[in-house]
Amino acid sequence: MDKNKVPASTRDVLEIARGELGQTEQPAGSNRTKYGAWYGLDGNPWCMMFVQWCFAQAGQALPYKTASCSALLNWYRKNQPERIVTEPQPCDIIIYNFGHTGIAAGASGNTVTAIEGNTSPSSAGSQDNGGGVYRRIRSRALVTAYIRPFDGREQEDDMDQEKFNQMFKTAMEAYRKGLQDNDSGEWSKEAREFAISSGLFAGSGSTPDGQPNYMWEDLLTREQVAQLFYRFAQRNGLA
Repeated sequence: MDKNKVPASTRDVLEIARGELGQTEQPAGSNRTKYGAWYGLDGNPWCMMFVQWCFAQAGQALPYKTASCSALLNWYRKNQPERIVTEPQPCDIIIYNFGHTGIAAGASGNTVTAIEGNTSPSSAGSQDNGGGVYRRIRSRALVTAYIRPFDGREQEDDMDQEKFNQMFKTAMEAYRKGLQDNDSGEWSKEAREFAISSGLFAGSGSTPDGQPNYMWEDLLTREQVAQLFYRFAQRNGLA
């Protein structure tokens, strides 16, 4: 998946998870980690606590707090079944069929790559109680379900004032282009005719059909209001 097409919150979770690669239990074999301490169950199997911790650190705490892989899956099946998907994407939560979990980082063919807590760096050690945070490539045949906590909508994580101004300018240009049709209400007909005949309004360019473009439904700037008052004052000998 193109990084620029992944929601900002998803990138945050993955970056946090990647930053934990290589973390291990202290002491070895104790199940004691900062993830368990954060959760309040230090000293217990912590693969799901690691997943919960990563999402919480990214400001995207999961809607159901549990240290159990099966409990999280059952909660989603009952409450948000639409978030259980068949094709993995980065940041999906993977529930394996051997009581283990991880955060998806990618997929290729029949394999899926994940960042997992409480596993081993290779197939030589325990896969569901290995003692560290490692990137693992596993067969999709080992996957029970993929849970997608986010709805997939793109978010802009690098918005700044310059980009906002450009977006606003583009939107306003499109909006004002739609006003180049002289649409107006019948209630203002006499006032509009007076403004035109007296020279208060001169219009700006032409509409697509060649008529003077008055853009009656457009906004007025202070500069335009000042010009309007000045023309009125000139017409009545006040300036």
